[in-house]
Amino acid sequence: MEIAKSYAAKTAAVTTGALKGDALKADVLQVPAIGASDKRRSRRRAVNRSAKLKFNSQTPPRECIITDISTGGVRLHVEGFEVPDEFVLLDSRDGYAAEFCYRVVWRQGHEVGACFVGRMPRRPGASRG
Repeated sequence: MEIAKSYAAKTAAVTTGALKGDALKADVLQVPAIGASDKRRSRRRAVNRSAKLKFNSQTPPRECIITDISTGGVRLHVEGFEVPDEFVLLDSRDGYAAEFCYRVVWRQGHEVGACFVGRMPRRPGASRG
């Protein structure tokens, strides 16, 4: 929940004009913007919802914010940890939890862009929600 508060504060600083000049350029403008000319094959949707990242079975999942998503990839806001080159995103919405594999394509400050690699198979006995 702490990461969500931090992200919300940063977003509010940008929209109210509190974050200006070099701070704005360093923190926001160097990350590809929604609708920017790029190499994506699918349209992105801004979502701003909490999710978790799983790296391996020895560490607990870590909290992140999905800032936007498409069929080809995802942009995440993370704080307090380094995201490995490959990870599993635990996304829960509409009462349904799913696990998706991603590979990092770019990193900029607290933002990470990753391409979709595949869906994790459901485990036997796993329930919806």
